[in-house]
Amino acid sequence: MSGSSQASDLYARMGFIKNQDGTITRDPTKPRGVRAPATPDPFPQVISKDFVVNHSKSTWMRVYVPTTAPYGGVSPKKLPLVVYYHGGGFIGQGFDLEPVHDFCNRLALQSNAVIASASYRLAPEFKLPAAYDDGEDALIWIKYSADEEWIKSYADISNVFLMGSNAGGNLAYNVWLRPAVRELAPLRIRGLILHDPFFGGEKRCKSEIRNVNDKFLPPILTDIWWNLCLPDGADRDHKYSNPTVGDDMEKIGRLGWKAMVTGKVEGRALIDRQRDVAKLMKEKGVDVVEGFTDDDVLASIRTFIYSSAQLRFF
Repeated sequence: MSGSSQASDLYARMGFIKNQDGTITRDPTKPRGVRAPATPDPFPQVISKDFVVNHSKSTWMRVYVPTTAPYGGVSPKKLPLVVYYHGGGFIGQGFDLEPVHDFCNRLALQSNAVIASASYRLAPEFKLPAAYDDGEDALIWIKYSADEEWIKSYADISNVFLMGSNAGGNLAYNVWLRPAVRELAPLRIRGLILHDPFFGGEKRCKSEIRNVNDKFLPPILTDIWWNLCLPDGADRDHKYSNPTVGDDMEKIGRLGWKAMVTGKVEGRALIDRQRDVAKLMKEKGVDVVEGFTDDDVLASIRTFIYSSAQLRFF
């Protein structure tokens, strides 16, 4: 199969239509996935509830709280708050789809933290930086909703962590760089967790060349994702895709924030880019924990959160 026909096939499999004028639109006949409801019932190990963040943008947040006290009650101690952004290459998934919901349940339980899973607008309908704007909106919503019962009762907003998986890792990273994030008091950002983050560049890195047939994320697929989500006319060396071309991290290094960068090693095309981001952070003075392993990283995430948080109990 030629590269062009392979790309066309991938567009179709992802639920997009290539129009005669060269534009690409979402196929309305393709389902987005199975949605999972929130579970406010107090008996599961984790309870969750949905909140509207921005009516005009149709953005939401699902808050997860582990029920760590006996008899299904919530722990009287406030827990660190992880603001989480889901993956999907900026073009798919959603905060309420089953895989994301299931992951956030596990994350809340195993990290012993409150998880605020934020939605964001997707490309190609809304190209970057729309997702970054929505990611920042989620933090501002928490800041001004500090008296909302679920935030007030369960979350310690002086110990906030930004986290994202795949494209959500890219989103968390770019929100972390924004100046407004440094002015969110009473929220205090303590760290950044990049879980198998999605970064790119025009020149193929060694792991992309070595894993050109990566079954999870082959380079031809990530090229399509970048084509759909980057601003019109931008290539993969845009600062949204390639962190090595920006200079904002100089300021972050001086703030004393901590970061964790994780990635799967075996057969993954993106691993060298993830390692390069961790290396760049260290060079800019950021305290970085690396978690490049094929093991489940949730236990390591909990260790990072509790070693980085400045805990106070109520």
